[in-house]
Amino acid sequence: MVRPESWSPDPAATAGEPGTGGSEEGALSPTTGLGVLHLFCRAGARLDVPAVLSAEEEARKAGGQVVAVSMLGHKADVGLVVLGPDLWRLRRFQSAVHAAGLDVASSYVSLTEVSEYAAGVPDELKQARLFPQLPPEGKRAFSFYPMSKRRGDAQNWYSLPYDARRELMMSHGRIGRTFHGRVLQVVTGSTGLDDWEWGVTLFAVTPSDLKECVYQMRFDEASARYAEFGPFYAGIVADLVTVLESVGPGR
Repeated sequence: MVRPESWSPDPAATAGEPGTGGSEEGALSPTTGLGVLHLFCRAGARLDVPAVLSAEEEARKAGGQVVAVSMLGHKADVGLVVLGPDLWRLRRFQSAVHAAGLDVASSYVSLTEVSEYAAGVPDELKQARLFPQLPPEGKRAFSFYPMSKRRGDAQNWYSLPYDARRELMMSHGRIGRTFHGRVLQVVTGSTGLDDWEWGVTLFAVTPSDLKECVYQMRFDEASARYAEFGPFYAGIVADLVTVLESVGPGR
């Protein structure tokens, strides 16, 4: 699948790719799609706001996207979802915001992907899954959670034949589509990259939409029998300046 022009790494970034004769610290990119880094951070007493904004600008110049979230609850102050074609640039972004006073309390590493059950899905929709444009307009309520499929003795997703798994996922998707326009779901793959198999990022019009969507989908057989869920992170999507201002006065 062809990567859109806007996501092509610049020549300097590809200097170290195989066959180019560059350094071993050149670009490292997925075969298709984008690298995705979720950073859930605590704001230190000496938060350098201009340095965080500079890190965001550098990420965008390199063809990346940065979604800023003011987190609710005790798990983190600031959430940053960073997408881009080069994992080295994601790493540099992480280093830059850490140096600026955002201490990473939790993180998640994954890649955008097209599900193996998406045969017959129009190419336009596949491209949207590989190269999502975030954050979606009008959806400020945010939730993230990791998940895996069960591999227990009684319920083992991976022992089911492909056709059975595909039918379960199609049913699961039908429920999700009833929230079209209210909730955007971005599912990224993390098998071999992080502790769970997928990361699920939800953007919604209201927090009630998030709650209702996850609640309804848990009744579906694919979730009720076979899903395991990790911790949930919730917050409010805004521009980075607003998010940084929300973590406390005088920072």
